[in-house]
Amino acid sequence: MRGAVLHAPGDVRVENRDDPRIEQPTDAIIRLSATCVCGSDLWPYRGIQKLAGPTAMGHEYVGVVEEVGSEVTGVRPGQFVVGSFWASDNTCELCRAGYQSACVHRVPMGDLGSQAEYLRVPLADGTLVATPEVPSADLIPSYLAASDVLGTGWFAAVAAEAGPGRTVAVVGDGAVGLLAVLAARQLGAERIIAMSRHESRQKLAREFGATDIVTERGEEGVARIKDLTNGLGAHSVVEAVGTQESMMQAVHSTRAGGHVGFVGVTHDVSLPGMEMFFSLVHLHGGPAPVRRFLPHLMELIGDRTIDPGKVFDLELPLEQAAEGYRAMDERRAVKTLLRP
Repeated sequence: MRGAVLHAPGDVRVENRDDPRIEQPTDAIIRLSATCVCGSDLWPYRGIQKLAGPTAMGHEYVGVVEEVGSEVTGVRPGQFVVGSFWASDNTCELCRAGYQSACVHRVPMGDLGSQAEYLRVPLADGTLVATPEVPSADLIPSYLAASDVLGTGWFAAVAAEAGPGRTVAVVGDGAVGLLAVLAARQLGAERIIAMSRHESRQKLAREFGATDIVTERGEEGVARIKDLTNGLGAHSVVEAVGTQESMMQAVHSTRAGGHVGFVGVTHDVSLPGMEMFFSLVHLHGGPAPVRRFLPHLMELIGDRTIDPGKVFDLELPLEQAAEGYRAMDERRAVKTLLRP
């Protein structure tokens, strides 16, 4: 099969890879209908996250089941399925508590590389969720978003305790941040402040439910949030970037007793102890347990209550994956969808 492989920073090639096969009786093989480039893929692409050698890329996926192992009973060939970027059994104690991304048997799907034509999904019964029927083509981008960025943005909003009567601020205007805006709106937040300097992303944030836009960053951005909240800060703040500046901007934008939901993949982030001590801010986040939210999110997509697929503003054939990476790296695209 054809698949994207990162050979070195900035060097993505689509080349022949071995076809996946059933390795465990709990595996499934799916023929991918769509896959995409994630913001977190840019860390190794930029050389910030070091790789040992050529690496198959991708961890977001939707497709049609081709084959299942002998112990798989939850999905069958011919079904259209969505899966999380963590494979999980969905039965262990941590999964039952809603933290499938910490499953005791978890498998990171990024190790298997979903930017390809086919994909092996371990722990298929716990990982994959099927739609009632094969969806129309226009819904596929939204189902693909549910595989990671929608579920991650939703977890961030839940971790930040977004809800009725609350003001939510979102730090980061990538796909996850934009979909955290959508999540906050669906969760009933009264006011949603999107922090963005980019007009096209501001427009999409408004479509998803943002009531205010703040263009400033750092301490200036914090001051604007305080201005908009009677000097107190937001009740709920989503951190969707993963840098020192974005994390501290999120913490400082939160009122005493408020909540920060952080889902940006952190790089060189450290939290000053005394600042945290006196902030009286709750912190919760990490790798999103997307599987917890998938059934509900897929319902909202299937009945067209939400349209998270709008975050894909560039669609390319898989063979042009390198251009998809370049476009996101240069901020010419929010998120690239790849068609195998």
